[in-house]
Amino acid sequence: MALVAKLYSISIRSYPAVLRLAAPFHAKARRWLTGQQGLLDRIDNTLNHTTDTRPIVWFHAASLGEFEQGRPVMEAFRDAYPHYSILLTFFSPSGYEVRRDYVGADYVFYLPIDTPANARRFVQVVKPSLVFFIKYEFWANYLHELHQANIPVLSFSAIFRPNQLFFKSYGGFYRQLLQQFNHLLVQNQESVDLLESIGITDVTLAGDTRFDRVAQTVATVRAIPVAEAFKNGQPLLVVGSAWPLDMDVLIPFVNQFTQPLKVIVAPHEIDADTIADWQKRLIHSSARYSTVDPTDLSGLADTAVLFVDNVGMLSSLYQYGEFAFIGGAFREGLHNILEAATFGMPIFFGPVYDKFQEAIDLVAEGGAFPVRTVNELQLAFTRQYANRSKAAQITRLYVQRNIGATERVMHIAAKLLGKKAS
Repeated sequence: MALVAKLYSISIRSYPAVLRLAAPFHAKARRWLTGQQGLLDRIDNTLNHTTDTRPIVWFHAASLGEFEQGRPVMEAFRDAYPHYSILLTFFSPSGYEVRRDYVGADYVFYLPIDTPANARRFVQVVKPSLVFFIKYEFWANYLHELHQANIPVLSFSAIFRPNQLFFKSYGGFYRQLLQQFNHLLVQNQESVDLLESIGITDVTLAGDTRFDRVAQTVATVRAIPVAEAFKNGQPLLVVGSAWPLDMDVLIPFVNQFTQPLKVIVAPHEIDADTIADWQKRLIHSSARYSTVDPTDLSGLADTAVLFVDNVGMLSSLYQYGEFAFIGGAFREGLHNILEAATFGMPIFFGPVYDKFQEAIDLVAEGGAFPVRTVNELQLAFTRQYANRSKAAQITRLYVQRNIGATERVMHIAAKLLGKKAS
C-alpha cells in the first residue's frame, strides 16, 4: 500500500510537468496550466473578502458531463438550503471554461492539484460543511484532509465494476479511499454488491441523476427556428458530439443512404478546418449554422446536412429528431445518450459502450444499436427507418422510469448535515 501511495504522489506531482510539455501543442493543456497559476491564493482572497457569511457546501465535478450530472442536486440543494453557499470546482477546462459563470453556484474554481499541501490549505480556507463528489472522483489527499477535519463527504451517481482497482488483491490503497466517504450513492445493484464485498456498507442504490437532468431539459427546451426550417417536415438524424472516427462511418452512410433524410451534426470540438473537411467529403449540400441568415431560412429546405458550429444547443436540437447518433464510442468514450432518449427515438453509436450502464440497458431492451462499420449502420438504420415506433417508446420510457435519483441524494445529504449539526 505504501508503494501505491508513493506512486500516486509521484503521478500527481508530475502531472503539471507533463502538461507543460504538451502545452505548446494542446490548447486544453495551456488552459489548465493557466487556471492553476496562483489558484489557491485566488480562492483564499475571494473567500476572505466576501460579505457572504453563509457556511459553504462544496460540489466537485471532473468535467462538463459530470457537472450536468450533478446539476439537479446542486439546484435541489440551493432550493432546500438557501442559508448555505455553494462552491463548485472542476478539474478539466472543458467544464470550468463553459460553466465558470454558472449562476447556481456562488463560487466556481478549478480544483487545485491534489498534493497534501494544496488539499490541506484548500480545506482550511473553504471549511466546507458538506462535500459532494460527482461520479468518478477519488482524490486521496482531499479525502484524507476532509476525513481528518470530520467533514462529511458523499459520492453520488457513482458506478463500480469488477475490473476496477478497488476490487483487486493489490487495491488496498484505493479501498482505503472509499472508506473515507461517509456515503456512496450508486447507479446499479452490481455496484452495491461489489462495495459490500470489500466491506463498504454505507451505500444506497439511488440511480443516476442524469435522468433528472434530462427531464429538466425537456421541460425547458427552447425552439430553434433554424433547425425547424432545416428539417422542413423531413425525417431527421441528429448526430451529437461527433468525433472524426464517428464521421468516418457517418459520412459514407449519409452519402449512400437513398431515402429522404436530413442530418444535423453537432461536433464534439468546434474546429473550422475539420468541419470543412467533412463538408468536402459529403456528396450532398451542407451548411454551417454560423453562416445561416436568420432572416432568410428558405434555402435550408434544400440543404441535406447542417453543421452546428457552436456550443450549448445540442440538448434542444434533439426535439426535432426522429433518430440520433451519439459520438465517442469508437475510442474517446460514449457521450450522453439520455438527452436523445428522453425525446423518444432509436439511438445509434459505436461499439465501445461497456462502461455506460444506460447504453447497456437500452441495447438489451432494443432501443439503442451499436455499430462498427458503415454497413452495420446502414442495416441497423434502415430497419429503424421503416419502423422506429417501438425503439422510440423504449428509449422514452427508460428515461421516465429512472427519474428520482436527486431526491435520494438529498435524503442522504439531509442526514449528514443533521449529524454534523448535532
